[in-house]
Amino acid sequence: QVQLVESGGGLVQPGGSLRLSCAAVGSNFRINTMGWYRQVPGKQRDLVATITSGGSTDMLDSVKGRFTISTDNAPNTVYLQMNSLKPEDTAVYYCNANVYSRSALASYDYWGLGTQVTVSS
Repeated sequence: QVQLVESGGGLVQPGGSLRLSCAAVGSNFRINTMGWYRQVPGKQRDLVATITSGGSTDMLDSVKGRFTISTDNAPNTVYLQMNSLKPEDTAVYYCNANVYSRSALASYDYWGLGTQVTVSS
């Protein structure tokens, strides 16, 4: 079993910055990919950014050049640096991890509880 512990959401003015972090806590697993999704009420959950264990990244077009996903060499942790935030970035941001369980010999998806990001003046 793996738990994802998120932090870093909040209220920020347009043009401001926030940094989200997510740590995968558990035992006997290996990260395949970690990433961030976001959701606004009434809409589907959309991929924002993902990073593989090898360091390959995928980003939503509308956040390219403003957001950066990284691991900063911290074990089982992913960060989302969000700069030049816009009101349309307002959403609940969810951490996701696809992990390989060494005990079950299978891969599973896990989700965090979500953290609210509000961009407003």
